Amino acid sequence: MPMWCPQGAVFHARGATTTWTVDQLRELFERCDANGDGRISKQELKRAFKDLGLRFSNWRAQRALHHADLDGDGFISDDELNILVSYASSKWGFTIN
Repeated sequence: MPMWCPQGAVFHARGATTTWTVDQLRELFERCDANGDGRISKQELKRAFKDLGLRFSNWRAQRALHHADLDGDGFISDDELNILVSYASSKWGFTIN
C-alpha cells in the first residue's frame, strides 16, 4: 500500500523527478512514526522508503540513521528530522522547493 502523499507533492518512484516543499517532506517523515513515540526508528524509515518505491530500503534506512542520528540512540528525533530531510533531498532525488 502506498504511503500518504501530501497534496501538491509530486513523487514518481524508481528515480524519476520528485518535487516537495521542506514542510511536505518533513511531514512525510513524521507520519512514518508508526508507534507515535515521537521518534523514527530504522524499521519505520525502512518501511517509509519501501512504501515510497525506493529500492534497497534497509540500506537507505541505515545510511539515513548514520547521517541524521546525531546522538547515536538509533532513532531520528524531532531535533534530527531536519538533517534527515536534507540528507534525503541530497541523496535520493527528493527535490525541495
